[in-house]
Amino acid sequence: MTEETPGFEEKPDVPSGATSDDAESKAAPEEGAAPAGDVAADVGLVAQLDQVRTALNERTLDLQRLQAEYQNYRRRVERDRVAVREIAIANLLTELLPVLDDIGRAREHGELVGGFKSVAESLETVAAKMGLQQFGKEGEPFDPTIHEALMHSYAPDVTETTCVAILQPGYRIGERTIRPARVAVAEPQPGAQTVKAEDAEESPATGAADDKENGGPEEG
Repeated sequence: MTEETPGFEEKPDVPSGATSDDAESKAAPEEGAAPAGDVAADVGLVAQLDQVRTALNERTLDLQRLQAEYQNYRRRVERDRVAVREIAIANLLTELLPVLDDIGRAREHGELVGGFKSVAESLETVAAKMGLQQFGKEGEPFDPTIHEALMHSYAPDVTETTCVAILQPGYRIGERTIRPARVAVAEPQPGAQTVKAEDAEESPATGAADDKENGGPEEG
């Protein structure tokens, strides 16, 4: 048996020209250093996360655009529905205007009596519920946007073009006129304004002459 010399331990072979410290550093990696494979995996995950965030932002914008388009579509549909309803009601009531004119003439002549009166009043009530409004009164100023002048005359007691007779009442639905009021109009006499202006000029002079005749105001 070979005897081992006490106090000596076996050491790994060290290449020539290298120290024992170099051998230890190569044998054991430094503490805290991440392997190259882990770093590459982290970079790949960050890139994938950026792609997911970009795709999420794009989908969010697409969803917002779709919601805005849907809201606009709903508003257009509602607006068109209201417009179609108003046109349909206006067309129906326009066809009923001659009947309403007959009812009005019958009322003026005292012929709206009995069952005919009940039917006529019911028809007028239904038309009013559907939004039909009658307009046109004697004495109101003439407005070419809502009045249609069928007769013309001059009158000394008016200061502007005035509706002096309502031949047929006008009708509207909301702000929409479905028939203008057919009226007779009167204008001021051509020389009436000149005479009024001369009277207005003479009035101060007459007042001054009266003051002189009466002695005028006392001087202080």
